[in-house]
Amino acid sequence: MRPPAQFDGQVATANEAEAEQPDPRMVAMMISTRLAGRAVIRVVGRCEEAQENQELDLSNCQLMQVPDAVYHLMRHTELKTCDLSENDITKIPPKFAVKFNLITDLNLSHNQMSKLPEECAEMGNLERLDISHNSFIAVPQCSYKMPKLRSLKANDNHIIDVEIECLNEAPSLEKVDLERNPLAPRIHDQLSRITKIIINLSPRQTEDWEDLTI
Repeated sequence: MRPPAQFDGQVATANEAEAEQPDPRMVAMMISTRLAGRAVIRVVGRCEEAQENQELDLSNCQLMQVPDAVYHLMRHTELKTCDLSENDITKIPPKFAVKFNLITDLNLSHNQMSKLPEECAEMGNLERLDISHNSFIAVPQCSYKMPKLRSLKANDNHIIDVEIECLNEAPSLEKVDLERNPLAPRIHDQLSRITKIIINLSPRQTEDWEDLTI
């Protein structure tokens, strides 16, 4: 039996309403694609700027790694500085140090990194390195070996250990910022006694056994 005409209209209207409802997954995919497209355009634009001023600024570009296209776009440019801060980068590859070995200033702050490749020790012109606000649990070995590194910012990480002897033997280090790291008490005490390098430290946390008021 055919339904009454008024029910026909209601069914049709309901079907039309369902047809007009966008699939949430499709909407999310479109938004994600649009954002990714904008990020690519931003990266390419900043690479083109760097070809003019030798200063590569890829901060806040939604990067999870340094795209291979960046190395290609920068292949004829002798970069002076590189800013990769405010991204979601977990690591940089060894070829980064090889391709960009002339830079004097490298900003890797506000990422998700916990180590640097040993090849970074070969960045012979690097004077300032910022690895603050990351996930390092130790000062990167390569930073002790960089021949011209004068300033190392490693504050706001999870650094427990520092190789004191390597730090003292670093060829050019003048200032190291280790504030707001959970340094082991023994390491904190040893760092506080170093005089040849300016070392910024947060107050040492008192161990339970040292608190005689308990």
